[in-house]
Amino acid sequence: MSAYFITGTDTGVGKTRVSTTLIHALRNAGYNRVVGMKPVAAGCDWVEGANGHDGEWLNEDVAALRAASSLHVPSSFDNPYALPAAVSPHIAARLADTVIDLSHIEASFHALQQHADAVVVEGAGGFIVPLCEQAGVFETSADLAQRLWLPVIMVVGLRLGCLNHALLTQEAILARGLTLAGWVANVVDPHMPEQAANLATLQAHLQAPMLAHWGWDAQATPEQLASSLRLP
Repeated sequence: MSAYFITGTDTGVGKTRVSTTLIHALRNAGYNRVVGMKPVAAGCDWVEGANGHDGEWLNEDVAALRAASSLHVPSSFDNPYALPAAVSPHIAARLADTVIDLSHIEASFHALQQHADAVVVEGAGGFIVPLCEQAGVFETSADLAQRLWLPVIMVVGLRLGCLNHALLTQEAILARGLTLAGWVANVVDPHMPEQAANLATLQAHLQAPMLAHWGWDAQATPEQLASSLRLP
């Protein structure tokens, strides 16, 4: 069973783009049962069930992961925490009168492991975004990654400031004893000055292979991008 934890240098840098593309790349490589997991999704809309009952809170990232996956599982497994408010997860949980329990997420991941050939876990926000802050407990996405103990793929959003964000994120990943399996350069600002020079600096100082370099193309689908993504 293969599994990866996808993190980003910030929010909005393309984690879902990388996660869904990785799912398709794994499927193309011969993994038959591949599933995406978004442990915590903040910013959900209420979707009615097919019969007008049994609806659920659904995040667009979760919907994209499910569309890419070849294995379909109960929502309690692939998205244990679906929170309505589009704010930091620990605040969204408080607004929903919910406590994010990393042990519950870990159990959901292990349940997926029993059924899947590969699992792609997409984190929320950046690597150290808070997930739980209650009763003296403060836990982040980094704590979750450490619990799951998966190789990490880092998504670098190419825009001004990405060097600092990427190097700090790498430092945090390695400080936890985790493996940085690779990174993806994803252009989020097509007008970024000195893009090639920034990319060269990242290639020189990130201690993992660049798995893909994607230019600005809002129309490119995960299926189309899959062939350009190196598997770690």
